[in-house]
Amino acid sequence: QARLLESGGGLVQPGGSRRLSCVASGDTGIITAMAWYRQAPGEPSLVAKITNSGGVNYSDSVKGRFTISRGNAQNTIYLQMNNLKREDTAVYLCAAEYYKGPEVGRHWGQGTRVTVSS
Repeated sequence: QARLLESGGGLVQPGGSRRLSCVASGDTGIITAMAWYRQAPGEPSLVAKITNSGGVNYSDSVKGRFTISRGNAQNTIYLQMNNLKREDTAVYLCAAEYYKGPEVGRHWGQGTRVTVSS
């Protein structure tokens, strides 16, 4: 069974910074990309994604403020969030796109909550 564990959420003031971490472990299959989504509320929306080849993309709302990166440890990613705004308040979910034989899918973490408030 695959497991994605996020950490780093919490309360931060507007204009502040926060770094989120995600580690994928277990029977993940072959991971081809990892990403951060956020949900606040409604359906999760993509925040940032990084592929195994290093390609990245961001939602327009976070470009220039957030940075996604890979860790030295396998299947670890980070999200550095700077100049946080109230509208960034959400549950941040880590996702891993994978394949295992003919099976293709996405694993999800439970999420970590980020609250931007003074």
